[in-house]
Amino acid sequence: MKNIVLIGMPGAGKSTLGVLLAKVLGFGFLDADLLIQKTYGKLLRELIAEYGEEGFLSIENQVNRSIDVSQYVVATGGSVVYCREAMEHFVKEDTVVYIKLPYEEIASRLENIRRRGVVLKEGQTLLDLYNERIPLYEQYAHIVIDAEGQAVEELLDDMTERILIHLDY
Repeated sequence: MKNIVLIGMPGAGKSTLGVLLAKVLGFGFLDADLLIQKTYGKLLRELIAEYGEEGFLSIENQVNRSIDVSQYVVATGGSVVYCREAMEHFVKEDTVVYIKLPYEEIASRLENIRRRGVVLKEGQTLLDLYNERIPLYEQYAHIVIDAEGQAVEELLDDMTERILIHLDY
């Protein structure tokens, strides 16, 4: 088994659940957004401001497609689904898990979306972004985890069980 790659909207819990899932599976943990920041020495929002949306997505694509680790849980940035090469790499090599939450729950978790380094086009709302990304998350996912209304421990148990079944353990 190679890696478990978590995708989903900002605020879905990819990083939080990723750390816990890594502990349960005995894997390492890698946060792709933190890797981008470390590689470039800047915050995500600074990179977006400096390079623009397309430039940032190019950076995100390059960093994610070059991730070459084994037995890690990788928490990706929400916009990684726009990065075709990175997603093809993940789908081919790893198990991609989409953490699915309804829009209302995502909106309630996000106070300042731009501070988090989220790529928004001019005039685009969080709802627009949500509606645009959902089909992409579903397209790339090997496993879809419906996280609505689940407590963290319950969600972690569900994810672990589904991943182990998918991997034939």
